[in-house]
Amino acid sequence: MDNDQLYYLSISEAAALLRRGQISPLALTRAYLERIHAKDPLINSYVTILADSALKEAVTATLEIEKRTYRGPLHGIPIGLKDLFDTEGIRTTAQSKVLEHRVPDQDATVVSKLRDSGAILLGKLAMHEFALGGPTTSLFKPARNPWCIDRIPGGSSSGSGAAVAAGLCMGALGSDTMGSIRGPAA
Repeated sequence: MDNDQLYYLSISEAAALLRRGQISPLALTRAYLERIHAKDPLINSYVTILADSALKEAVTATLEIEKRTYRGPLHGIPIGLKDLFDTEGIRTTAQSKVLEHRVPDQDATVVSKLRDSGAILLGKLAMHEFALGGPTTSLFKPARNPWCIDRIPGGSSSGSGAAVAAGLCMGALGSDTMGSIRGPAA
């Protein structure tokens, strides 16, 4: 399978390949990190790339799956997180200068559950400031629509939608109050 096909597998398709040993979490994570470094400078979907920790998580997932210790359907799946969700020891800004240097001392519950499931956290994704209004450029450049770079994905989960559409992660965590995921996903 070539990488272009790999980037657009569904999570369930990738999980089946991982479980059968046809691809490893480490190979999958490396492929996504390479694509992020090649494509994201134009798209701006990631505000923080967690390459080192993602590779460590991928090594752990690879060893676990090889030993038939399978945590479930997200085990070894590379995902992105909207920069709204707290991540222990990793800057979480909500795209605001007010929180520019904020580093939480614990994971949000959903992040903790993703880690427990064996998901690989590739990085933190762009959003509109405090998940309201938008687009804003208060801290980072706004995410771009990967299919029409002159446009933005819209919605506060713009980085999540752009990253999945561009094949920069297999899935992404976002939030939705007034169309914040539905807009970018459309």
